[in-house]
Amino acid sequence: MTTRFPASVSPWRAWLIWGVAVAAYVLAVSNRTSLSAVGVDAAARFNADASTLSLFAVLQLGVYGFMQLPVGVWLDRWGARPIMAIGMVLMAAGQLVMALSPDVGIAIAARMLLGAGDAAVFPGVLRLIATWFPAQRGPVMVQLTGLVGQTGQLVSVIPLAALLHATTWTVAFGSLAGLCILFAILVAVLVRNRPPDATEDVTVNTDTGNIRVVTSAADTRVGIRAAWSHPGTRLAFWSHFTTPFASTVFVMLWGIPFLTAGEGLTPAAASVVTTVLIVVSMVSGPILGGLSARIPNLRTRALVLPTVGAQVVAWIAVLAWPTAAPLWLLILLAIALGLGGPASMIAFDHARTHNPSHRLSTATGITNVGGFLAAIIAIFFIGAALDLQGAGTPATYSLGAFRLAFLTLFPLWFVGVFFIVRERTRTRIHIGLDRPRERRR
Repeated sequence: MTTRFPASVSPWRAWLIWGVAVAAYVLAVSNRTSLSAVGVDAAARFNADASTLSLFAVLQLGVYGFMQLPVGVWLDRWGARPIMAIGMVLMAAGQLVMALSPDVGIAIAARMLLGAGDAAVFPGVLRLIATWFPAQRGPVMVQLTGLVGQTGQLVSVIPLAALLHATTWTVAFGSLAGLCILFAILVAVLVRNRPPDATEDVTVNTDTGNIRVVTSAADTRVGIRAAWSHPGTRLAFWSHFTTPFASTVFVMLWGIPFLTAGEGLTPAAASVVTTVLIVVSMVSGPILGGLSARIPNLRTRALVLPTVGAQVVAWIAVLAWPTAAPLWLLILLAIALGLGGPASMIAFDHARTHNPSHRLSTATGITNVGGFLAAIIAIFFIGAALDLQGAGTPATYSLGAFRLAFLTLFPLWFVGVFFIVRERTRTRIHIGLDRPRERRR
């Protein structure tokens, strides 16, 4: 059955606005992961050791996470169009500074600027979906947006690296800056906050006639305490903490250096492994999302924990291999890591299930912090571990050093699984699915 649009909304215009917005999001993802295939080049250009190189990603992600709350407030006040356009301009500025940066300090500041701009784009796309599409189509549109957006990682892994090696650092990152300016203009010219007859940002269910005001900002007072007090929110936080960080580490910074300088793959073969990770993430997203909807009371046991287990087993196999791991094993590792991002989306199902609608933005924000926190810790730990071994520069990278450095992922998995199991038990007791155990006297 075809979903009806509100009478005042032209379907072609809604799809045009979404198309421009999601293309901007693809570019934002490309910018976010633009060091993924050129980390070794960045280390050589700025004479940066591994800990300093980690700071590029750590501070970028930190700024991205910190900006989520103010972006929500600004979206409520000004709408998606100006906030997304400003975000694209900030990313353009960050990439231009990165292209021309003479030293590592300025380059790190450029990545922080990039993180601030990136933070505005995806929430802006979600706001446009809510205001331009029927409410009942929202979940599908969000899934589709995430799926299309992940293609931005392929841009950073293959074309950007090829452009850099065919030209110069300045040309490659300057080109990204130019694309960001182009999309800032497209967003400003083509995107509109809401349909022409709407006086505020609302979402409309065309089946029931229900109208609801769209709110992006989280309640930073009572709402945070109330959301965190529910074990379901804590289960969501730890699920998002545990499932995606290994793939984030791999895609954002340390994957290509590990595959090339550590495992001895050619850049082309390393790009194939990383591409497999990205494609698996894209393909498995709708599958895991559908399974999560079908088995809401078994999401953790049947989907989240097996995904973490697959990542742990795959990493153990790669790190324990007596010599450089064969390509087939590295591809299996990529497949396991590729499941992490889609599995992390199940955390938002927990947040949505266990919180009332007026607290959903707060619970979602808390959940989102988990993944960023784990990724920041993991990226920094790997860089510090390489430096402590005296293998902090491209000239000193080695397979043995990378093996020890990647062992720092395992404590994060251990902590995450411990709290997932604990909060799952508490959640099931809280909602009446299990009875509390009686204490032995």
